[in-house]
Amino acid sequence: MKIDLHCHSYYSNDGICSPEKLIKSALKKGLNGIALTDHNTAAGWQEAIEAAEKLKAILILGQEIKIKKEGKTVGEILGYFLKKEINPKEKSVEEVIDEIKKQGGIAIIAHPYCWRKPFKELEKYKYLADGIEVFNARNQSKKGNQKSFNFAQKNNLSITAGSDAHSCFEVGNAYIEAGAKNSQEFKELLLQKKIKIIGKQSPIFVYVFPTLGRLLHLFWQPKD
Repeated sequence: MKIDLHCHSYYSNDGICSPEKLIKSALKKGLNGIALTDHNTAAGWQEAIEAAEKLKAILILGQEIKIKKEGKTVGEILGYFLKKEINPKEKSVEEVIDEIKKQGGIAIIAHPYCWRKPFKELEKYKYLADGIEVFNARNQSKKGNQKSFNFAQKNNLSITAGSDAHSCFEVGNAYIEAGAKNSQEFKELLLQKKIKIIGKQSPIFVYVFPTLGRLLHLFWQPKD
């Protein structure tokens, strides 16, 4: 089973594709499905569920949750296998991770060595989370991904990977492969570290493309 564990739809403020198009892109590239991890929202879940059922794809419900302390971003946590939306407002890292686990989910520290928004106090929270994202195709450089992988190996942490796609073009640039038959088995193998990471860095222009696409979507609509 091959799953891209980090995908953003147009329900994120910087994504441009529908959940269905993200799933279709994953299937076209030989993957079995995606985790939908929109920023601080579960608004796209129902649309994604319907699309996954229609397309016979694997869908993992998630969020990428940005945590702030005294107005400054501490970092982001990826929550997987969630049952309801988590609102991070006025919540600490501990509280967000606790809420994920209470839902039976997995808490993963996202792109901890991202050059733009690294995860602060990684040492403090490394054993509170279930693991860390060691390959991010978009928001972490090759050097940053290697540092994440080394940190995970040193501390015997579970690892994940994802494209961090904000457009359909990016889906599948990084994913996890596991010998699972369903999402529950996939979850267990992920926690047991019995997975394989496949990935390549996304080209630099992906940082600009989704932004332009979003602006076109907002300010230009075709005539009937």
